[in-house]
Amino acid sequence: MDAVYPSDLSDAEWAVLRPLLPTRKPRGRKREVDFRTVLNGVFYLNKEGCQWRAIPKEYGPWQSVYHYFRLWRISGLWQQLNDKLRSRERTAAGHAAQPSVGIIDSQSAKTTAKRGFVGTTRAKRSKAASGI
Repeated sequence: MDAVYPSDLSDAEWAVLRPLLPTRKPRGRKREVDFRTVLNGVFYLNKEGCQWRAIPKEYGPWQSVYHYFRLWRISGLWQQLNDKLRSRERTAAGHAAQPSVGIIDSQSAKTTAKRGFVGTTRAKRSKAASGI
């Protein structure tokens, strides 16, 4: 499958993700939606920052893409995909599958001594005091 947009999955990326996605249930009707197309639609939306309704027609109806995005979010599939891919990449880099240490930086930028909005608000002066 040729990539239409830069955010589309390559064949190699799809080969990695495909086994991690849910399979069709043995009973019930045949799935009409291609999961690769759904993922491409979600990745397009994420990269471009557009609205669901603005997804290009190549990804099918936006309602279908949104339905699977929401279903997978509620079921925890997105988290599972992230965990499995992270473990895979860490193992390939020669690290343990799970990180052993986490660092959280609670303050990445210094604030003023007064903190927050009060420290950045300019004091009100009368026109006479400011020379206007």
